[in-house]
Amino acid sequence: MTTTSSPIAAPADLRDRRPNALREGLLIAGRDALHQVREPWGIVFGLAFNIMLILMFGFLFGGAIELPGGGDYIAFLLPGMFALAMLFGLESTMTAMSDDAKRGITDRFRSLPITSASVALGRAIADLGSSALSLGVLMIGGLLIGWRPTTGPAEIALAVVLLLWLRFALLWLGIFLGLSFRGPGATTAVQVLVWPIGFLSTVFVSAETMPSWLGAIAAWNPISATATAARELFGNPTGATSGWLAENAVVAASVWPLVITAVFLPLAAVAYRRLRR
Repeated sequence: MTTTSSPIAAPADLRDRRPNALREGLLIAGRDALHQVREPWGIVFGLAFNIMLILMFGFLFGGAIELPGGGDYIAFLLPGMFALAMLFGLESTMTAMSDDAKRGITDRFRSLPITSASVALGRAIADLGSSALSLGVLMIGGLLIGWRPTTGPAEIALAVVLLLWLRFALLWLGIFLGLSFRGPGATTAVQVLVWPIGFLSTVFVSAETMPSWLGAIAAWNPISATATAARELFGNPTGATSGWLAENAVVAASVWPLVITAVFLPLAAVAYRRLRR
């Protein structure tokens, strides 16, 4: 008795269905989230690093730092650290996209009958979820060391939304970099860029304590906009007593991520289409 072989059929959920970027993105996000669960050390060490910075600046240096307009330094620092944590997530996004591209996993996704947007969308959903979890842990840690929001639930919720909105925008920058630069020095280069951007902001000190030219640069940093808006919405000291940012922090924190997304989302799409193993 002889048998004939037949081509392997596509899974039922991939046959007779029109491409749907959101559905496919959620499936890929589930795959990425499983990887994060199985290898959680990047998230764990990232949290530990942020907690170390909070303890170091809050208790080691905080006693020597005075805020324009007065106020408790811990209350000033914590919202800034929340914004900085959103920036530090850029490296993990870039590394994950770069590793998938180098190992050919992205090419396998490209060979499937799915929309081209679903791969990047899946990574964005997974990383945004892990960032939301990390932000929650940092906020609980802040409560344990004395930080307190003093506004209502609506303002607190809006502050969290603006923080995650910044992370969403930076996701597309990380995806673009991960697809465009896959050499061994790419991650190091991003680390070198992230630190000046994070520190040249109002995360740790008020822009009004800096030289005027440096303070102007720090005030226009997107991280500063989100940090100041979060402080305002949490009811914490903003360290900003004058200037455009002091009066329009929420607007700036809404617009900056929109600009970043508008620039780097299309660039990430182009980098994905041009991807070569």
